[in-house]
Amino acid sequence: MRIAVIGQSLFGKEVYKELVKEGHQVVGVFTIPDKAGGKPDPLGEEAEKDGVPVFKFPRWRVKNQALPEVVEQYESVKAELNVLPFCSQFIPMEVIDFPRHKSIIYHPSILPRHRGASAINWTLMQGDKKGGFTVFWADAGLDTGDILLQKECEVLPDDTVNSIYNRFLFPEGIKGMVEAVRLIAEGSAPRIPQPTEGATYDPMQKKETAKIKWDQPAEAIHNFIRGNDKVPGAWTEVNGSKVTFFGSAFTSNGPHPDGELLEIPGASRPALVTKNGLVLFGNDGKTLTVKNLQFEDGKMIPASQYYKSSDNTSLQLSQEEQAIADEMRATWRRILTNVPGIEDSTDFFKAGAASMDVVRLVEEVKLKCNGLQLQNEDVYMATRFEEFIQLLVRKLRGEDTMDEILIDYVEKDVNNMKLRIPHQLFINGQFVDAEGGKTYDTINPTDGNAICKVALAQVSDIDKAVAAAKEAFENGEWGKMNARDRGRLIYRLADLMEEHQEELATIESIDSGAVYTLALKTHVGMSIQTFRYFAGWCDKIQGSTIPINQARPNRNLSFTKREPIGVCGIVIPWNYPLMMLAWKTAACLAAGNTVVLKPAQVRRVTLPAQLCRFTVKFLKTYSAKKKKDQAERACWEL
Repeated sequence: MRIAVIGQSLFGKEVYKELVKEGHQVVGVFTIPDKAGGKPDPLGEEAEKDGVPVFKFPRWRVKNQALPEVVEQYESVKAELNVLPFCSQFIPMEVIDFPRHKSIIYHPSILPRHRGASAINWTLMQGDKKGGFTVFWADAGLDTGDILLQKECEVLPDDTVNSIYNRFLFPEGIKGMVEAVRLIAEGSAPRIPQPTEGATYDPMQKKETAKIKWDQPAEAIHNFIRGNDKVPGAWTEVNGSKVTFFGSAFTSNGPHPDGELLEIPGASRPALVTKNGLVLFGNDGKTLTVKNLQFEDGKMIPASQYYKSSDNTSLQLSQEEQAIADEMRATWRRILTNVPGIEDSTDFFKAGAASMDVVRLVEEVKLKCNGLQLQNEDVYMATRFEEFIQLLVRKLRGEDTMDEILIDYVEKDVNNMKLRIPHQLFINGQFVDAEGGKTYDTINPTDGNAICKVALAQVSDIDKAVAAAKEAFENGEWGKMNARDRGRLIYRLADLMEEHQEELATIESIDSGAVYTLALKTHVGMSIQTFRYFAGWCDKIQGSTIPINQARPNRNLSFTKREPIGVCGIVIPWNYPLMMLAWKTAACLAAGNTVVLKPAQVRRVTLPAQLCRFTVKFLKTYSAKKKKDQAERACWEL
């Protein structure tokens, strides 16, 4: 079938490629003109490679009248069907109705709901539980034509415009467009009139309409922020300036975290600046957490850094660091092919970079900087080349590593060594006292004397630990980490345990009464082996494909996918406390879960104290020594 593709963007490019693979003849591509100083649109660029005629009209009509010269050029390609994937221009009916099969359009909502240009935004802002897309027959109305094909997806609680687009609307939308064309070619494409029930028209979301209204529940505020992420951005006034919020997570469960108060005009109560982000309150007392803030000058920072004075002093680069800067300048030049030269003031996105270019830049950094792993948001927070190099060098120097963790030790001279035993609870990456400062004595069974006083956790402490572990799983680096890196970290923890095995065995002896040599070989040695064993399983946890015999022509199958379940609660007995923990915790962590541990009250100091201390040591030294990303921060919640 002879097809004209009218549209733009990476989505349009992929639809075009798939139509060509299906054997259709694309006789013309109609896209937007190249932006001044920017890259050409991906759709037009791809078609030009194939020698397909490409037309770049700035407009199709003026004052609702079709431009004759434009219509004439369009008609010259003699298309039998117009395919419009994400077309932002107003196409005249002379073009819509010209082909034998007319025109079909992709729309990212379940029509008739959310007609209009900001459909994905409104799906999230309205708190819809179902989203999806529609392929419909174009008519003279605004997204009102007969429906050809629809597909639905679940809207997850913390979906953003980017996540729902990348997870479903983009890949499945491409397939849907190709399927729609296939149905038309076969003569079996339906025309289902759109119902009037449930029809809505939503205006385009703009910056001036994206101001947050605070007198509503926390979930509604969360929906509004995520619906505007990343464009145009939901904003409010803070200390007389406009501040835009990005990266919202609905965190209504659990106790409120500790943090510094931040007054927000109109909010039901002050926000909290915490190490996990900016905690905001709805009028129902529930909370949401925002990860990033952007100021009026365009600068973006982690919300947790709001009160921290930024170091505006430019770093003086060493000779080696200057060589890395030169490498990065060449990398930017390869990515931003339309820019004649990369200056310190060159802005990555204003120069035409898109989301795929961010991924490419992150990978280039990893290759050229000894495995340094940036996050995509790091690029968004340092968009000018000079800022990017400063950020990169600080990470390479380890200046952005985790804050110092204070540990209150009890010191003991035992077995010709000085033992330093933490005795507090370990929650959210910090050693803290129990609620009310409650403690109890843990006893050495060999002589009946108290080893030390340890924190006695209360119900509120358990709530905090579970909330922190849930946050680490759902929004922290541990939950985002790929399986191979997760295994690398667990291997490193086993190495640290081996480095301190005599110390661990000594504490195991005085804590549980075990013979030292048995503790060294069995309690500690087998625990180390367990962690190493499960570290090797991290990237080998996989599903399977299952043939469906009843399917005809027997080319279908189902598949299983193994995923972590979330927060695991572990209760261990008094005997072999370290091994009991290793058997359970190593498996849970290898699968990608987070952990809350309740040790036996009579055997308190071996693992919760020492292993958590080694974990903290690992998090600090590994990040500084290897100069990697900070994915290690939230890997354990014990």
